[in-house]
Amino acid sequence: MRFRPKFVLITAFALALTACGGGAVKRVSEPAASIQQLTVGNDGNWDVELRLRNYSSMPMRFDSVALAVKVGDETAGTLSATPALSIGPESADVIKVRLQPASSARIVVADSLAGGRSLFYELEGTVSATPDEKKQRSFEIKSRNSLSQAPGLPGVLR
Repeated sequence: MRFRPKFVLITAFALALTACGGGAVKRVSEPAASIQQLTVGNDGNWDVELRLRNYSSMPMRFDSVALAVKVGDETAGTLSATPALSIGPESADVIKVRLQPASSARIVVADSLAGGRSLFYELEGTVSATPDEKKQRSFEIKSRNSLSQAPGLPGVLR
């Protein structure tokens, strides 16, 4: 068998390229926020379970949330929190935020609960998050969704 330097050189080059290209691509994507559950308290205030979703390929620490809530056509108020919560890549977690809603929004929610109808809501504002080993970024959030009455749980929408 004859020594072929050209074959050895091509093989070494191919191995070097394979070693360089094995790392995972780190991508930062815009997070999402939605209401997982809204519970109306005896005092009329709302306990909101806010679901924060990390679509990035790396962990992100969610530092602050400021989201205006609208139910039906009525402005309810702003969900404000500083969770300092780390969420893994392509995962989600829930934070609890208390809201003292505007009286017109309370009426919309009470009407939805009494009639057993879905409640349409909008969230608009910012979520500040820090990608793993990077600088904090502020992300604009705008979402629309709906909640339905939870069976057997009075005053709870999911």
